[in-house]
Amino acid sequence: MKQELIDLLCEKSFQYTETPSFKLASGTLSRFYVNCKPVTLSPRGMYLIGHLVFDAIRDLDVDGVGGLTFGADPIAMAASFVSEIKKKPVKAFSIRKDQKDHGIIKWIEGDLAAGDRVAIVEDVVTTGGSTIKAIERARMEGIKVERIIVLVDRQEGGIAAIQKLVPDVVSLITRDELMAVYKK
Repeated sequence: MKQELIDLLCEKSFQYTETPSFKLASGTLSRFYVNCKPVTLSPRGMYLIGHLVFDAIRDLDVDGVGGLTFGADPIAMAASFVSEIKKKPVKAFSIRKDQKDHGIIKWIEGDLAAGDRVAIVEDVVTTGGSTIKAIERARMEGIKVERIIVLVDRQEGGIAAIQKLVPDVVSLITRDELMAVYKK
C-alpha cells in the first residue's frame, strides 16, 4: 500500500524544480512542492491513507484521530472509517484554524472530551508549525496527544520541532522516497 501511495503522490501531488520556485506557507522558496489534497480527497488515496494511518495507530489506545483543518480532515476521516471496518473504532475530529466565536466556543469539532487520548495527523510537514498549533489547541481543550502521524515529511526540520512536544512521531512517507520515484 505504501508504494502505491508514493506512486499516487508523485503522479498527482509532488513537483520538483532545480531552482527554488515554490513559495511555502512560511514564505520561503523551495525546490519541492507537495499538495496532498488531490490524493487525500481521491477514493483510492483515502483507501490507502486510511489503512496506513490506521496501521500507525493500531497499537495505541486512542479515542480520536484528527488534526488542523483542512489538510488533516480527509486523512482523519479515512482512518476513522477504516478503524470501524477493523473493529477498533477511533473517532475523527477536526481542529479549527480560528476559534469559533458563537455557540459553544471551542477549538475542536468532534465527539471528544477533556482527558481523551488522540493521534494527530498532518498531510505535509516542513517546519512543523501547523502540527504544533494542533497539539497546543488539543491540549488547551484537555486532550492528551499520544502520537503524531505525518503523511509526507519534507525533511526540513519539522519532525524534530514536533518531537519537542510529542516525542512519538511517525512519518509515513519522506521527501526522499518521493524523489526516488519522481526521478525514475
